[in-house]
Amino acid sequence: QVRLVESGGGLVQPGGSLRLSCAASGSMFSFSTLGWYRSILGKPRELVASITSDSSTNYADSAKGRFTISRDNAKTTVYLQMNSLKPEDTAVYYCKQESRWNDYWGQGTQVTVSS
Repeated sequence: QVRLVESGGGLVQPGGSLRLSCAASGSMFSFSTLGWYRSILGKPRELVASITSDSSTNYADSAKGRFTISRDNAKTTVYLQMNSLKPEDTAVYYCKQESRWNDYWGQGTQVTVSS
């Protein structure tokens, strides 16, 4: 069983930065595709960024140039560095680990961008 715990969310001013972390417990982390998703204003979760086992990355258009996803297999942790934050980035952010037969989700961390 995989357990994911997000941290690093909080309140930040427009233009500021946050780094989200997602610590994973379980097996096969280094072989898994990992992702960050967000839910804005109660909408279904949308992809923000993903990273594969060979470190290929993919970003939503809204995240390109501002966000960076990375992974540390030794720490079984995936990160999302968020710069130049905008009020429209306000959301609950979730991490996901994909396995052969299941997708595993964390409980989410709140990010609020406001002056």
